[in-house]
Amino acid sequence: MSRIGKQPVVIPQGVIITLGKDNSITVKGPKGELKEAIDRDITVEVKDGQVNFIRPTDQIRHRAMHGLYRALVANMVKGVTEGYKKNLELVGVGFKASNQGNLLDLSLGYSHNIVVEIPKELKVTTAQEKGQNPTISLEGIDKQLLGQVAAKLRSLRKPEPYKGKGVKYAGEVLRRKAGKAAGK
Repeated sequence: MSRIGKQPVVIPQGVIITLGKDNSITVKGPKGELKEAIDRDITVEVKDGQVNFIRPTDQIRHRAMHGLYRALVANMVKGVTEGYKKNLELVGVGFKASNQGNLLDLSLGYSHNIVVEIPKELKVTTAQEKGQNPTISLEGIDKQLLGQVAAKLRSLRKPEPYKGKGVKYAGEVLRRKAGKAAGK
């Protein structure tokens, strides 16, 4: 048995889970609503304040999807109750970030500023404290979308291994390399 797949997802107070006819699941909560299509082989049962996932056989494909859909629904339930947040840090001289609504304007050492439109499902804020690196905060209820947008922003200028300059996740530990050894 899949260790993750056989664990039930507990439905907290204020969350409504409905199953659609096209084998989709909708999770409504205080922060919003999320919808996910579930493979037709996986059976979903909602009863006694829990969501259970049942697979038909022990095939590798069914075992993989069993845990996958349980994890996706658990992430949806957490998203509509608590929400998700990711922080990015801009490390480098002259690196700046500012936003107007969901338009993010980044100055990352290139000859031009980069303007990125953040999806309307996410909320973006930027901060520049004196003596600190500029930070970008992304908040939303969809864990998958949040991670994808954060990864896209990081890819605009990945942290380099010598000085650590670039866009990095807050708390990310970078592996640093030694510079050139002095000549003899």
